[in-house]
Amino acid sequence: MDIYGAKKIGELLCGNTYPGRGIIAGTSADGKYAVAAYFIMGRSRNSRNRVFVKKDGGIFTEPYDPSAVVDPSLIIYAAVRQYGSRLIVTNGDQTDTVYEGLASGMSFEQALESRSFEPDAPNFTPRISGILDCSDGKYSYRLSILKSADAAGSACVRYSFAYPSVAGLGHFIHTYVGDGSPLPSFQGEPERIVIDGVCPNCFAEEVWDALDPDNRISLYVRFTDISGGTYRDRIINRFN
Repeated sequence: MDIYGAKKIGELLCGNTYPGRGIIAGTSADGKYAVAAYFIMGRSRNSRNRVFVKKDGGIFTEPYDPSAVVDPSLIIYAAVRQYGSRLIVTNGDQTDTVYEGLASGMSFEQALESRSFEPDAPNFTPRISGILDCSDGKYSYRLSILKSADAAGSACVRYSFAYPSVAGLGHFIHTYVGDGSPLPSFQGEPERIVIDGVCPNCFAEEVWDALDPDNRISLYVRFTDISGGTYRDRIINRFN
């Protein structure tokens, strides 16, 4: 077993029709860019009725057809926000919780102490979050998952992972192992993935192509220059 091996995103998702929502954080192949990606998928009409939009300096989910929205509580939120040198990426409104926590002097983990998994029994969808910190020419990132301790949703378990920057390496965490009823929550450590090249468009196409065509909804990819803070990004929406 190669414990330091990494796979392409297509290899990890091959045959998986429903990983749910996913976050990738890592470093470009040349070591110069902090890489972030976030995707959403959907099975119901309500969850599929979404697009990513740039707004107020962040990335938000918004309804594609506002008249078709049934319940916006878990599907409409700021997915990506910037706080100073730190980029926050999450699968829910805990993006705002982390942002406000950082503003009050908390750490990433401390801010998430006030949150739990989503109240969508029997799935109890995990809350996954990431933070990429580029400051003074240095870069590191963290990932978090908050998930139910049991099938009854009686308690929340919290896992946090801290990573240094390694050129060409990323880590991938998603809400579900795959499709099912109820949906099985992600297990274990974030998966190690290969990040080839330095092109956000190419990486976005690679991730998008790896997602199940029937269930993929939206994807955001961003490459941030570690030394200067400038960035290039890409949004792909199923519905435009």
